[in-house]
Amino acid sequence: MLPGSVGQSEGAKMKQDDFLPDDYRPAEDEPFMNDKQLEYFRRKLIEWKNELMAGSRDTIEGLQDGTRNIPDVADRASEETDRALELRTRDRQRKLVAKIDSALRRVEEGEYGYCEVTGEPISLKRLDARPIATMSLEAQERHERREKVHRDD
Repeated sequence: MLPGSVGQSEGAKMKQDDFLPDDYRPAEDEPFMNDKQLEYFRRKLIEWKNELMAGSRDTIEGLQDGTRNIPDVADRASEETDRALELRTRDRQRKLVAKIDSALRRVEEGEYGYCEVTGEPISLKRLDARPIATMSLEAQERHERREKVHRDD
């Protein structure tokens, strides 16, 4: 990477920050996935990822600090169950971080917001509720119906 390229990308981000008000919400009456919408979803994804990563750090610290010798068998079993549940939750969140990273890549590549099956735009309401969505609601429903049919076999 060239020494000046970092400053240029930071400058581009500064310009994006300037044009996106804190109370901005994507609207159906503006061009789909315009610069403001892309920046809105990029920020939303980064904020979500940061929250997940902070939670993971807290869990790791808690597990390291929580290692202790508990003489009561029932209390020890209860603590082990809690730890297993926490680790399972964190594993799900680790997978979610990978999906967030994938969505951020799609934002950078200009593919974000479009269904990977049909190529049609994913509704703004769906993206706001599930920013990692890769399929339109209709495509997702078809996918889940097919999945259920094959599962019942």
